[in-house]
Amino acid sequence: MATALAANAAGGDGDAQGADAFTRIRKHLEGKDKAALVDMIMNSAERDPILLRKLEMASLSTQNGDEAALEARLGKMIDGATATNGFVDYREAPDWAQGVEEALDVIASVSDKHAGIIVRLAMRAIDRIEVAIDELDDSDGHSSVLLDRACEIHLQAAKVAPCKPVSLARDLFEREINGDYDTFGGAAARYSDVLGKDGLAEYRRLATEAWGELPATAGKSRTGHILNGDHYRLREILDFFAERDGDVEARIALRAKHLSSQEAYLQIAKLCSSHGRADEALRWVEDGLWLFEDDRPEERLVFFAVELLTTAGRDADAEAHLWRAFEKAPSLELYRRLCKTDGTAARDRAVSRLQSRLAGEKPSKWHYPAELLISILIEEKRFDLAWANTREHGASDGLKERLARASEATHPREALTIYAERVNRLAEFGGNDAYAEAAVLIGHMAGLRTASEHAAYLADVKARFGRRRNFMKLLT
Repeated sequence: MATALAANAAGGDGDAQGADAFTRIRKHLEGKDKAALVDMIMNSAERDPILLRKLEMASLSTQNGDEAALEARLGKMIDGATATNGFVDYREAPDWAQGVEEALDVIASVSDKHAGIIVRLAMRAIDRIEVAIDELDDSDGHSSVLLDRACEIHLQAAKVAPCKPVSLARDLFEREINGDYDTFGGAAARYSDVLGKDGLAEYRRLATEAWGELPATAGKSRTGHILNGDHYRLREILDFFAERDGDVEARIALRAKHLSSQEAYLQIAKLCSSHGRADEALRWVEDGLWLFEDDRPEERLVFFAVELLTTAGRDADAEAHLWRAFEKAPSLELYRRLCKTDGTAARDRAVSRLQSRLAGEKPSKWHYPAELLISILIEEKRFDLAWANTREHGASDGLKERLARASEATHPREALTIYAERVNRLAEFGGNDAYAEAAVLIGHMAGLRTASEHAAYLADVKARFGRRRNFMKLLT
């Protein structure tokens, strides 16, 4: 450790010096007898609590004794490492996670001849980590990394340990369905080699029985029905088996059990399409669009329908779906798709529709009804109309700034007004970053007007914000 620190401090030559030092140290240590090396390590451990903890944990897996005693010692180690002893805040979480990681290292280092113990200890660690999550500020995701590691240890040990496949299948299924953190999501696939024919058959039986107890939901009357986690977990399990069997019909049937949303119709249509069943996919998307025609359209379903219809040579139907969706919930992407289908005519029609919708809408602090129209006009470089709508209907600061940047060559006065408002906000907000941005913007504004006009503007800024010394330094 001292050598590494010295190498880091050595600068550009540190790597070479450090390598030479490690070589000398290794040769020196190889000449020591075992007792001397033990004394050196113990002396270091007395001064280094982290090293002491690692050595203590490592020693647990090498002590003599029967398997019950070994499992008891390592189990106690896991319990101690995963204990939170109250709430673990953000600053303490990395140290807690490191302790758990070290405990998992010890478990992983246990000989394969004790694989049965490793299986049980890994599961114990998983249970303890999941309990600890409620007492941990896990903003950095330490627990998910630890759970993945513990699961991998469990899986590798299960491949070696004597196994009762049916019993393992029941345990994994219970954990996958009822677990709070999806720790064993996809367990049938991950453990397929361990479960074998009998275990997989049991897993499938359990999932099929549970699936059969869930109610089917379909049709507009069930819109908004919220599925619980069991539905998705069970469908994922059974879909694994159906895909494994190459049974597309079974996979479609799984998705058809719950069709109370546009997303559900999209999923089933995409599955059909991915297996070369374009006609069937088109029927599903058209059914979904028809059933939910009074609702806000799901654009992904609309676009997928348009793709299928266009491929089928039904361009008029594809365009009709786009217009229907645009009338209900216009968006920039819908506008772009329409322009691809009908060019200038679609542009004029869409702008006209949006313009007419503004008559009955009033802008507010949080809502600017002309935002989409102005965005389209910016994209089409129709800046006169864009500025006219901005003046009449208002727009957010961000959109006005985007319009200013896009049109400053043709509408410099309007752009300068928006830039000046931005400078004022930055200067009032304060802080060196804001001041720097304001200064850069002021410099840019100089290119949009005469020197005398800019000098007058700059004098006004200095008069109003003269007490902000850091800002003034940037303007000199």
